Amino acid sequence: MSIVKDLLEKSTPLSAASRYTAANGILYLGSGALFIAWPGAIQTIFMDSDFAGREEALVRVVGMTLAVIGWLYLFGGRSGARQFIAASVFDRIVLVPAVLVPLAMAGVFPHVLMTFAILDPLLGIGAWLLLGRKS
Repeated sequence: MSIVKDLLEKSTPLSAASRYTAANGILYLGSGALFIAWPGAIQTIFMDSDFAGREEALVRVVGMTLAVIGWLYLFGGRSGARQFIAASVFDRIVLVPAVLVPLAMAGVFPHVLMTFAILDPLLGIGAWLLLGRKS
């Protein structure tokens, strides 16, 4: 199929920022797959409280969201497009903490959301610094 060929196509030599963004994509894709397959990772790894209702399904939705973001970062990074990396920096530094910190402070999966509220902007800053390089 052409779509598989297109997905596997190699770009010109990728910049450090592109390779970094693709690696971030693998991290998010893996995190998302973990939450989809094992929602209890929230309690085991992040020591958040037991589910009170149907929160297991919500963790799977968070996992799907992380997986989709990871997929887009992986292929956005592999595309070599600098504007993709620049666009990701803004939402990672501004949007992610603006949404996740208030939710975590309200008690919604506080440890996992704060982890991503800190990790994602730090990774975004790393992408920003690498984006400043020309090679």
